[in-house]
Amino acid sequence: MIHYALRCAAGHGFDGWFPGSAAFDRQASAGLLCCPVCASAEVSRAIMSPSLGRGAPAPAAADPAPAPRPDAPAKAATEAPSPLPDQVRAALQRLRADVEQRCDYVGPHFAEAARSMHAGHTPPRPIYGEATPEQAEELAEDGIAVAQIPWVPRADG
Repeated sequence: MIHYALRCAAGHGFDGWFPGSAAFDRQASAGLLCCPVCASAEVSRAIMSPSLGRGAPAPAAADPAPAPRPDAPAKAATEAPSPLPDQVRAALQRLRADVEQRCDYVGPHFAEAARSMHAGHTPPRPIYGEATPEQAEELAEDGIAVAQIPWVPRADG
């Protein structure tokens, strides 16, 4: 296995382990690598100090934390960090971006909009919004297919 320090086009640094340099090259050229911070697929190897196998390893330089988005809600001081692995967070950020691009936001009127489309009162279209757990359960009981996805902060922040 080979360890690489990686960097995305936005400058975020992270680590990756690969069976060899050819494996990294194949995955990078196929767009299979992505930044765990911003989900960018433009990933390259960063400059690394050589590992000589003598003495204690040098501490890695820490990347500064990205600045919080102005529209993001402030985290409570007692809130624990998210337990999501970086790869899962990046995948959910890509999913969120796709949903926001391809679907209409109906806000808190999701249940009503879904029912209206299911009944044929409005033309079907992809939508997303908010529903209470009770509303989601009632939709499912009525045979209206809905899915809940974890809504992580945007990758562009």
